[in-house]
Formats: sequence, structure tokens, C-alpha cells
Amino acid sequence: MNSHTSYIGLVTALSTGLLIGTVRERLHKPGPMKAGVRTHAMVALLGAISFGLGSNFFIAAFLVSGFLIAVGYYQSAQEDPGMTGEFTLLLNMALSGLAMHDPTLAAGMGVVAAGLLFVKKPLRHFSQEILTEQELKDALMLFAAALVALPLMPTEAIDPWNALKPYVMWKIVVLIMGVGMLGHIAMRASGVTWGLPLAGFFSGFISSTAAVAEFGRKARIKPELSSIASAAALLASLSSLMLFVMVLSALAPELMLSMVLPVAALGLTFLLVAMVLIRGAQSAHPFELPTHESAFQISHALLIAAVISAVSLCSAWLRTLFGESGTLATTLVVGLVEIHAAAVGIAQLSPAHTEPSTMARWGVIGILCASISSKLLLAYVSGGRAYGTPVALGLGLGITAAVAAMLAVG
Repeated sequence: MNSHTSYIGLVTALSTGLLIGTVRERLHKPGPMKAGVRTHAMVALLGAISFGLGSNFFIAAFLVSGFLIAVGYYQSAQEDPGMTGEFTLLLNMALSGLAMHDPTLAAGMGVVAAGLLFVKKPLRHFSQEILTEQELKDALMLFAAALVALPLMPTEAIDPWNALKPYVMWKIVVLIMGVGMLGHIAMRASGVTWGLPLAGFFSGFISSTAAVAEFGRKARIKPELSSIASAAALLASLSSLMLFVMVLSALAPELMLSMVLPVAALGLTFLLVAMVLIRGAQSAHPFELPTHESAFQISHALLIAAVISAVSLCSAWLRTLFGESGTLATTLVVGLVEIHAAAVGIAQLSPAHTEPSTMARWGVIGILCASISSKLLLAYVSGGRAYGTPVALGLGLGITAAVAAMLAVG
């Protein structure tokens, strides 16, 4: 290690120690605090110098410091039972040794450590007062699905038709769970200001069909909410379309790229009609966001995975028997119930790294038409004419714009 590198490491270690010590001293009132700016700066220098003398010196210094920190904690545990300060000192010494080896990484980790110390009160407020037990359970479930289960999934197909890939299917489940979690967080953070339309938008990520039915029920109970509930239903359809785009992009990026203009026309029409309905709503009643016990419905995500698996196998099998027409017929039927599952079937008509066929591109339009048809019927059944007509108007204009854009691009 040359002198220039040693100098940079020492400066980094000292700066990190001063930063962490300043935060610790700033956030604690005078009292039984054991380590402030000077102590952290000295520990940082001790760690850097001992590391420069050799690994044996650094290990000895680290053990001695740990022993002294333990003795100090034993003497002050009755007055200050927390251990953040003690572990911060040990982390400071570890970072000082790292600074002599990799100053950039040590500086970054030092800033992260100081930031965690600084947000002590907001983190405590969030974990104890804002975060509910159910939300914590949902977050753990999402992390387990994404970080534990997903890497263990086989990446190769497990069926004779090379259609069912567990890794891809589970990635879609994780995507649905993650989007549901983001929507839930956004709803919690925004409060009731944005009202029913915001609730509709984020509910669509979970199930737009269920959202259309729920808002229809609200409109039937309170007819004065029909206009704003219709806007919420259209925004739910918009978010469902966004999730459809994500799924299709993951499975058949070339096909999705060729459908950008029609899908964009459909989504933009949904948004514009919803905004017109919101502006024209005359109701002055305060809107309350529905209370969600869970950030996402794991049963819905697993159901989609099961349906996707069935659609994949059925589509691949029918393709071997009847060609592309068999796959297309299957996906159109599935699109009446679950648009995201239908994306899997239509993706099989457009293999990776190939030019999307005309049948595959019009198949996407067919799936969207099937999904819109089922929502239109559900809107009239659940909410009556006052709710169903604006929803039908938005959905009809949207699919018209998509077909027009499709014809324009050829």
C-alpha cells in the first residue's frame, strides 16, 4: 500500500468517524452517552492505523475495543439499555479498516450508517405507529417470494411442449404482488385527498374486474357517486392495462413493442374520459379510501399463476394440433376473465427475437376487446345505467382508438 493510498484511506476513515460521531452527538442530549464526535474520530483513526500496520494489529485493536465497549455497556445498561451506540462504534472501526482497502465503498457505507442514525425518530414512528401488522406480514411475504422463492425456481421448461417455465410464471406472481404493495403504499401516503379515483387506479393492479364490480355497488347504493365511480372504474381498467403491458413485455418484448401505439391510444383514452368525468362530478361528498386489510391478495396472484400455467400448457398443446388458430382461440376465451393470463397465450404466437405476426398483433386487440366486453357487461349489472353508461363510453372510445391506431400503423 503506497503513501498516497494510505493518506486517502486515513482521510476517509477520519471523515466517516466525524460524520457518524456528529450525528450521534447531535441526536442525543447530554447524559449517559458514551461516544460522541471525538470518540468516533479516535476509533476511526485507531482502526485505520492498526489496519495499516497489519491484519493482526487490526484484529487485536478490534477485540480490545469490543471488550471496552462491552464493559461500558454493562455499566450503563440500566440507564441506557439500547445498543445502537455500541454497535455504531464497532461499525465505525470496521469502516475505518475498509477505508484503507476501498475508500469509496467505506465512504458510501459511512453515509448510509449516518443516515440510518439520523432517521431514528421517523423510522420508529413508521414501524410503531404507521406500519400495521398486516402490512408487515405482506412485506415479508413479498420479500420471501422475490428473494427466496424466485431464485430457486427452475428456468428451464418442465413440460413436453416447452411452454411452462416456473421462473417466468413466478416472476409474474412477484410482479403482481409488488405492484399491489406499491399501490397500497401510495394510497396510505396520499390519504383521502385524491378520493375514489385514486383508490380505483391502485385497485386495478389487484383486480380491475373486482374493482369495476365494487365501484358499481357503491354507485348503486349512492347514485350521486355514479360519475366519480365510473371514473374510478376507468382508472382501474387503465392500471390493469399497465400491468398487462408489463406482463406482455416480460414474455414477448418484440410483440409489445409493435403494439405501443394502439395500447397507448387505449390507455390515453381511458385517462382522458376519466378526467372529464372527475371534472364534471357535481357531488361534494367527501371521498374515503376503502380500508384494505392486505396490500395485495396472494390468492389472486396465485390464481393468476395457476391460470397462466394452464393457459400456457393448453395453448402449446392446441398449437401442436391446430396451429396458431388454436392458441388464439384459447387466449380470447381466457381474456374474458383474466387479461394478464391471456397475455401468456398470445405471447406464444410471437417467439423471442422474431418479427411479430399479424395474427399475434391482432390477437392482442382481440384480448383487449374480450376484457372490455366483460367489464362493460359487469358495469351495467353491478351499477345500473347511470354507472354503466359512462363506463361503457370510456371503454368503447378506448377500444375504438386502439383499433384506429392499429389500422394506421398497418
